[in-house]
Amino acid sequence: MLRVAVVGSGPSGVYSAQSLVQLDPTVFVDVLDRLPCPYGLVRYGVAPDHEKIKSLQNNLRTVLEHERVRFLGGVQVGAGGVPAARLRELYHAVVYCVGAATDRHLGIPGEDLPGSFSATEFVSWYSAHPDAVEDGFVLGARSAVVIGVGNVAVDVTRILARGAAELSPTDMPQSALTALGASRVTDIHMVGRRGPSQARFTTKELRELGSLPGAEVNVDPEELALDPAYVDPSALPAAQRRNVEVLRGWAAQPARDLPRRIGLRFFLRPVELLAEGGRVGAVRFERTLPDGQGGVTGTGRYEEIEAQLVLRSVGYRGVPLEGLPFDPATGTVPQLAGRVLRGGVVAPGEYVAGWIKRGPTGVIGTNRPCAKETVLSLLEDAPVLVRKEVPENPLAALRAEDVEPVEWAGWRAIERAEAELGASLGRSVVKLPDWESLLTAARRVGS
Repeated sequence: MLRVAVVGSGPSGVYSAQSLVQLDPTVFVDVLDRLPCPYGLVRYGVAPDHEKIKSLQNNLRTVLEHERVRFLGGVQVGAGGVPAARLRELYHAVVYCVGAATDRHLGIPGEDLPGSFSATEFVSWYSAHPDAVEDGFVLGARSAVVIGVGNVAVDVTRILARGAAELSPTDMPQSALTALGASRVTDIHMVGRRGPSQARFTTKELRELGSLPGAEVNVDPEELALDPAYVDPSALPAAQRRNVEVLRGWAAQPARDLPRRIGLRFFLRPVELLAEGGRVGAVRFERTLPDGQGGVTGTGRYEEIEAQLVLRSVGYRGVPLEGLPFDPATGTVPQLAGRVLRGGVVAPGEYVAGWIKRGPTGVIGTNRPCAKETVLSLLEDAPVLVRKEVPENPLAALRAEDVEPVEWAGWRAIERAEAELGASLGRSVVKLPDWESLLTAARRVGS
């Protein structure tokens, strides 16, 4: 009987558990998560108005309800929690699927001014992550600048441009819905340092911006024309070519005088956030041009865009987990086919999958083959791993050390509480936004 701990219950963790129980009929898997709720970024990263993507939770649920899989939420691994070494004693193998938990920085003056946030902080707030801070994101803001042109940048731009009536049917927490409903942001600028042919958003996400009932999209055709591939997109891959076609259509349409305006800007590199009244008041950009090698070069010409709210969406980065090796250059754990490497040598019984393995790349589905590769390595090692004696029930050992996990029944109690909260507010399901309310709900098992 092979006992495996999977640390992290997002897609990579759940796909790892799924591969394990599908490929080995003797394995038992405990899926541990720091939060009392499962699903990782599917719950706390996918935009609330993307109900189809959020429905992936149903697939993940099926795995976590498998008879040989057990969910243990509210369990911190590493600093301040269960040491990695102790986890290794309790299980034959441990698979770390802890994602990329922090944001990349711009590294420019003024980045830390009040009113400047990472996009992740904003997403965590409107997604009811229990670590999120009520920081008055939109309070007093008229103009917002979103730095970055990936799907997360599109998400936060779209949420800023939606009205309360559009967001009310989602599971967004009531406090965020109220704040966004009272928002006076009328201008949202999404800005990339490179051209439209190199933007990282998908065409589906991009098109959504043009379908918002209260917002119009503005694109400057002269700015787009700075990109040679935009002028002649025939050589572009299909995805980028579709993006160019959408942008070309918007550049040709007349203004519609709607309540909110979304400006898509390109070839502008942020160089400084400017203060006004003790907080951010504008962003200073340098105009860039293609350098002919896939990058851009500065022109020495500058432009300022007014902004009382700046959201930085320039990528994620993994953080070290106490007790595991870490490569600061890549923000990942050194590994070989999912096996953790310590000093270049395979560490028996330690594995990684997902972003902490390969870096923050790909879409949700990319985690499935990534997890399977890791699991195949683990199962190849299993004949040696099972020789180690481990407790018959690791949960009993954890409880003896004052670790009291939120089990699946506790999570179902949280779900019921969120449904009750939604009904009381005249909405559908509404997420509980903080640790206290989540843990209180989890204790209502059987109620």
